[in-house]
Amino acid sequence: MNQKISQTINLRQTQELTLKPQMIQSLKMLALPLIELELALKNEIVQNPLLELSEEYDDENSYLEETGAEIKDPDGEMSETLDEVKELSEILDSWNEYNDEREYSSKSYENESANMENYIKADDNLQRIFTDLIDEYPISEQEKDFAFELVESTNEYGFLPEDYNIEEKGAEYGLSPKRANRIHQKILQTKPKGITARTLAECLIAQLEPYELQDLVLLSIIRHDFNDLIYRRFQNIATKYDITEKEVMSYRERISQLDPKPGIRLNSSKASYIVPDVIVRKIAGEYEIIINDNYVPRITLSRHYRTMLSESAGDKVALNYIRSKVNSARFLIKSIYMRSRTLERVMRSIINYQKDFFYNNSGILEPLTYSVIASDLNVNESTISRVVKLKYADTPFGIMCLKDFFCSAAGKDKNYDAVSKQNVQIQISELIEKEDKRSPLSDQFIVNILKERGISVSRRVIAKYREELQIPNSRLRRK
Repeated sequence: MNQKISQTINLRQTQELTLKPQMIQSLKMLALPLIELELALKNEIVQNPLLELSEEYDDENSYLEETGAEIKDPDGEMSETLDEVKELSEILDSWNEYNDEREYSSKSYENESANMENYIKADDNLQRIFTDLIDEYPISEQEKDFAFELVESTNEYGFLPEDYNIEEKGAEYGLSPKRANRIHQKILQTKPKGITARTLAECLIAQLEPYELQDLVLLSIIRHDFNDLIYRRFQNIATKYDITEKEVMSYRERISQLDPKPGIRLNSSKASYIVPDVIVRKIAGEYEIIINDNYVPRITLSRHYRTMLSESAGDKVALNYIRSKVNSARFLIKSIYMRSRTLERVMRSIINYQKDFFYNNSGILEPLTYSVIASDLNVNESTISRVVKLKYADTPFGIMCLKDFFCSAAGKDKNYDAVSKQNVQIQISELIEKEDKRSPLSDQFIVNILKERGISVSRRVIAKYREELQIPNSRLRRK
């Protein structure tokens, strides 16, 4: 039998997305609230010897007058580096001029908005941060509502009732038992891990590393022998699993590192003032958007840069270091500019989609999702999520979280257009406020009234929104 050996060359084209360190930095800048952005910029100045705060010196041009010995440059690398540094200086000058113009345009709002007394005092709500993480999951709005309900149903320690039926609750949201349990597992794995567990064992197991889940003895001790551990009955455990007491102690040490009450982490909050990232004002019938840059430090080129260059003459490693810092500073300014520009565009798009709220003073928001704004601006949906996360706008209606301008649809009106959750909640509140307390409205009766108004929602949705508004049921409202 003849066997032939042949070689062939195949070309295959694949797409692969790799995030470079600079791109990661840009995404982080996009997600930072104003105060954290200020800290990040000051930290960059500390790490980059070419940069300094402009207020550090009274004479802004003093560094230009600094002279030294003539710099030797046999191979031209020093000249190229010097050109890059001068280009960076021009970029910094342009950036500071741009900020000065924006600062001037916002002066008319300084007395009205910049006063700390006018800012609202709020809690760093860790539970909200936790739900924001869930909100970023690539799941449907209905699945997110299910996930939020699980979180909101937990007690102060982060536990659901032991008899809480995940599958039944999932069915209310149109989810299969398998899908409901999968989303529940995803919540359990969201840090701090263990939130929405129904038992202590489920909570602790959720916090184990993947490789530890293969240790059947560890899992069994958590599930069945926790009391023996607490009461130090180590010999009982060793006998049961045919292991040494030393191994039992090792398991005990690992289990002691797990958090039996992860919900407490979400309930510990501290008061802070909200500083809005965006100022929105209505001028001559149209809205003007101003990015609040009052907390962004002014950055200039260090006056010692010529000394650094002179000392680096002939040292390629030192020159490469300086050039890397030039590139880092250049990209930093670009990232800050893109953050401001993207934030402004997102706010403008929100106003365009929530015209009834902004122009008619209705107080009612239309259903709006991140994907709608992303499509409008031709950016990724995750970009919108980063832009609105933990950021606030100072509007004529008060200081509002950008995330609150997005709301899911609760039902349909008579034209089959979506009706927002917030719209339905407002109507529920108004109806209950005006009801006869001797004969309060049932959830089904509210459904019927809204249907007469051309809004179709289910009784389950009414009950859910009523509970979110912390309004008791009709039986408890009766006087």
